[in-house]
Amino acid sequence: MKRIAQGVSVAAAILPALLCGFGRLESVFTIFAHLYALAPGIPGDYLRIGWYKLTLEECALDSRIQFGSFFAHRQARVGHGVYIGSYCVLGRTAIGDGTHLASGVQILSGRRQHARDSEGRIRGDFSDFSMVAIGAECWIGAGAIVMADVGAGCTVGAGSVVVKPIPEGSVAVGSPARVVEPAREASS
Repeated sequence: MKRIAQGVSVAAAILPALLCGFGRLESVFTIFAHLYALAPGIPGDYLRIGWYKLTLEECALDSRIQFGSFFAHRQARVGHGVYIGSYCVLGRTAIGDGTHLASGVQILSGRRQHARDSEGRIRGDFSDFSMVAIGAECWIGAGAIVMADVGAGCTVGAGSVVVKPIPEGSVAVGSPARVVEPAREASS
């Protein structure tokens, strides 16, 4: 049944994906990303995955994206078995297999998206987007804001703000996030 639902969701997203050039027409991509974010319940979860399978750089069909969540850029990758909770806003990111994002998580497209001119005004024409990698098997707590890479097997506490890379296997909390439990050593 799951495979049938996945196939139907991809089929339902073909026309909108064509209309936005499979994500290449950014303004049209954004319109449909917002519309798909509003599809309710389990059918909405399937529709979002079908849409992103066709428009993101990579998106595994066995992942789940809940109500209100959307990708702001098509330059993103979603691994296998990823869970994205409700109301997440995701920029340019690569999310590893088995990672879970709680509700309200934001993954920005790096730390330096806006520049100021010599008079201190924000320049509208500047965008220094970068890819933020979240490793496999991570847990990102509710309301966390992630602006830097998070290594595989990490836990980021709810409400934390990640501004510097977090080493693999660590637990990080706070604003700015700091490692409170160092990386675990691999079992021999």
